[in-house]
Amino acid sequence: MRTNILAKALVTATTAAALAAGSLAAAGTGVAAPASAHPAVAGAAVTPQAVNNLGLNATQAKKVQRWLKTYWHYTGSIDGQLGPNSWKAFQRCLKQYWGYTGPIDGVVGKGTVKGLQRLLKQYWGYTGPIDGIAGSGTKAAFKRFADGH
Repeated sequence: MRTNILAKALVTATTAAALAAGSLAAAGTGVAAPASAHPAVAGAAVTPQAVNNLGLNATQAKKVQRWLKTYWHYTGSIDGQLGPNSWKAFQRCLKQYWGYTGPIDGVVGKGTVKGLQRLLKQYWGYTGPIDGIAGSGTKAAFKRFADGH
């Protein structure tokens, strides 16, 4: 019986040592891996790529894009994806008439949403606060806006 216990202990110790050696070998190769062949570009302009339809479906977003193309110099495709170029055009509208004071950068931030909420409150039945949060009331009014164009 004593031999059996010693054999199990030896097998357990050998297995643990083998696993540890394998882990160390893998760690060694990971540490020795060369740096990326593509260094980061410093000073490059960052362009927002996100699409933010604020709850609109593609058909509604296309209506908004057609309106933006007609009135606010939107030059992108009518694809139902409100990306940065759509929002830049919308920001031009919001800046001229609805109190938006931020940059024309295509980012749907708090300022953009506040300007949109002012527009929606005036004409499209938005009854919530002008808080820059695109909640359900803002999205419902934006849908009415889209359906009206």
